[in-house]
Amino acid sequence: MPAISIRPSDRVFVLTGAGISAESGLPTFRAEDGLWAGFRIEDVCTPDAWRRDPAAVWAFYSARRAQGSKANPNPAHIALADLEAQLSGRYLLCTQNVDDLHERAGSRNLIHMHGELAKSRCERECGRPPIEDHAIYANIDEVARCACGGRMCPHIVFFGEIPLEMRRIEREIAKSTLMIVIGTSGNVYPAAGFVHRARQSGARTVYIGPEAPLNASAFTHIVEGKAGEVLPTLFQVAQ
Repeated sequence: MPAISIRPSDRVFVLTGAGISAESGLPTFRAEDGLWAGFRIEDVCTPDAWRRDPAAVWAFYSARRAQGSKANPNPAHIALADLEAQLSGRYLLCTQNVDDLHERAGSRNLIHMHGELAKSRCERECGRPPIEDHAIYANIDEVARCACGGRMCPHIVFFGEIPLEMRRIEREIAKSTLMIVIGTSGNVYPAAGFVHRARQSGARTVYIGPEAPLNASAFTHIVEGKAGEVLPTLFQVAQ
């Protein structure tokens, strides 16, 4: 399809989901052979799971860290970093993914709404910020304690918890004139509702993925295909 123009007055909000990381070899949540196969969500990704068996939670997320360390940014990650560099303060990337592939591709102005795999935080929510943590723990005794005495847990938004930085996300969506959504199914809220808010504000909305999402009616453009193949040439930044 012809390139989609980004005007000098546009403010761009990008939302990415598991599909963009899948192109780097990281399994998606719903794939039959995917990351969650063999694990019940309630055993590894809920507040109750953490309280009941922190060792099992850390074993799961340590395995995710090991897997993530072997993946590399793909052309879609790199294209988004290049787009950010061209837009000079008129661009925000919000990702549902917890991997660091966007950062490794060069993205800087981004929000991890579901947390970050390479960080840990105090289980007591004592107010100290999350710390960078790439360790792969063989057992729970290796996991550090916070200065307050609480055990460090993965800096992940568990199922049932409120995503991070929602107020900032809502402000940025309200200001955006172009929303780009990549590799997300359109059925996980609140992220699936972002496009509707953007449309209500009059923004153009573009979806990129191998198939149309469940909320396809909210998009002004749907581009079916792999993000790594589509993104590098899809947008033209007007000067």
